[in-house]
Amino acid sequence: MPDNKSQPEIYVSTDIEADGPIPGPHSMLSLASVAYDPQGNELGVFSVNLETIEGAEAHPRMVEWWAQFPEAWAECRRDLVAPEPAMNAYADWVEALPGRAVFTGWPAGWDFMWVYWYLMRFTGRRPFHENALDIRTYAMAIRRLEYRRSGKNYLPKRWFSEERPHTHVALDDAREQGEMFMHMLRDNRREDK
Repeated sequence: MPDNKSQPEIYVSTDIEADGPIPGPHSMLSLASVAYDPQGNELGVFSVNLETIEGAEAHPRMVEWWAQFPEAWAECRRDLVAPEPAMNAYADWVEALPGRAVFTGWPAGWDFMWVYWYLMRFTGRRPFHENALDIRTYAMAIRRLEYRRSGKNYLPKRWFSEERPHTHVALDDAREQGEMFMHMLRDNRREDK
């Protein structure tokens, strides 16, 4: 996708689930993104559960962690797709969005690491370039507080959607944090006027 600066930014709220702390030795289990235009309208959804990487193993601590969430575990192990076709389909979806895709996550450092690694390994494509926006950092900047005081328990209730619990199902969590980011963005723009 050409890097056209005149295109609107499309915020691609993304959540991944994995079986370890880093890609390669461990696998991404599921990937979901919800795309929003600058006004907060949902433009589209992508969701896929991935087969594990050949030779990779689940980290013992992640096995213990997943045991606490059997429903989410079952959800991310349904309808598995091999990483190469899954990531090519994802790159196609991102590149077809009607604007410049900005990866958005909480924490973006975690989710973007996995998505970027998988994209490079299985497609060689960079549909986000290196554009990744961390929602917690954005909250810190808006509220002018320290990072440690910018966690979800410190944020205004108006930024949260009551009907969106954090489930550890990638699509649920991508939508939850995407809606939160769009509330934050609207508040920030209102204050600038």
